[in-house]
Amino acid sequence: MVEKLTSSPRSDGFRMPGEFEPHKGTWMLWPERTDTWRLGAKPAQKAFAEVAIAISRFEPVTIGVSANQYEHVREILPKTIRVVEISSNDAWMRDIGPTFVRNDQGEVRGIDWGFNAWGGLENGLYFPWNLDSFVKQKVLEIEQIDRYDAQDFILEGGSITVDGEGTLITTEQCLLNKNRNPHMSKEQIEEKLKAYLNIDKVIWLKHGMLYDETDGHVDDVVFFVRPGVVAMSWTDDKNDPQYEVLVDSYNRLKDTVDAKGRKLDIHKIHIPSQIEMTDKDSEGIDIARHSYGRKPGTKLACTYVNCYLCNGGVIIPGFNDPFDVVALEKIKGLFPDREVVQVNTREISLGGGNIHCITQQQPLP
Repeated sequence: MVEKLTSSPRSDGFRMPGEFEPHKGTWMLWPERTDTWRLGAKPAQKAFAEVAIAISRFEPVTIGVSANQYEHVREILPKTIRVVEISSNDAWMRDIGPTFVRNDQGEVRGIDWGFNAWGGLENGLYFPWNLDSFVKQKVLEIEQIDRYDAQDFILEGGSITVDGEGTLITTEQCLLNKNRNPHMSKEQIEEKLKAYLNIDKVIWLKHGMLYDETDGHVDDVVFFVRPGVVAMSWTDDKNDPQYEVLVDSYNRLKDTVDAKGRKLDIHKIHIPSQIEMTDKDSEGIDIARHSYGRKPGTKLACTYVNCYLCNGGVIIPGFNDPFDVVALEKIKGLFPDREVVQVNTREISLGGGNIHCITQQQPLP
C-alpha cells in the first residue's frame, strides 16, 4: 500500500539525487493541448516521440497519455516504451510530475508538490489545471512509492537543479514570485527546500532567461554536470537581449561556493538565435480565453542547457541553428563517458519549453 507521508525527507534521511546519478527510468507525458501546441499537437507529438525514443536507447521510458490517444501512441511508439493512461492538462512532466528522493539504503520516495500552472490566476498559463494536480500521485501509485504531501507549497521541477551533495540553484524571479507562495519569505522558502530536498545551500540567481513564460525557470540557465561542475547558457553578443541576464547569472555563480565549499567550475554553452513565432506557427494554435497567448512575433527562450541526462546518454536540443554543432561538441567534451544525442526540438520550444521540461527522472533504488 502506498503511504501518504507527513514527515519530511530530510528528517527521514532522504535526499534528491543529481540528475547525473543512475536512473531507474524516465517519465514523460503526451502533448495534446491544442491551445499550446499547433496543428492539433501533431508536430509536437512527433518531437516528443523522437525524444522518448532517444532516451529509450539508454533507459526505460514511461509515457502517460489520455484515453483518447492511448491506442494511437501505443501503436506508433516502440514496444520498449511503456505507455500508461494518465489524464493531464498538458505535457510538462518536469513540473507536473513528482520529485523523487532516495536514501542511502536505496529506498525511493516521491514528493507531491502543489501546482498552479505557473502562476495560478495571477499570470498562470492556463486554467483549469485540475488534472495536472493528480499526476504526481498517479505516477507514485503506479510505481508503488510512498508520497510526501507537500501540496501546501507550489514548486515546479524546472525551477530547481541540485548536485546531490547539498547544493541547489534556483532563481528569485520564479521562487520568490508572488504568484507562487506569497505567504512565505525567502528564508521560509529556503527552509522548505532544505527540509524536502535535503540540501544545505541555496544559490539564488536573480532572473531566468527572457521570454520564459514560466517566470524564469533555472533549467534554461544552468544545470549540474556533476558536483562542483555546471554548464550554463551564454552569449558573447552584448546586443543580445539575453546578455545582461546571463552575465548576471555567471557572476553570481562565479562568486559563490557550493555546500561543500567548492568554487564552481563553469562551462558556457552559447545559445542559438531565440525563436520568434511566425504567422504559420501561430495560425495553427487554437484560441482559448484562459491560455497564454501565442501570437505572431511572440519570442520564446531557446537554449541547449534545457537538456536531459540519462544512463550513459545526454539528450540535447537542436534548432537548425549554426550553434547546434558548437553546443554538441561542447557538451560531448563535458560528458566523455556518455553518448550525446541531438534532437530537433523547435516544436517543443514553440510550446514554451524543451527536453528537460518534458522529462522527469526516477532514480535507481
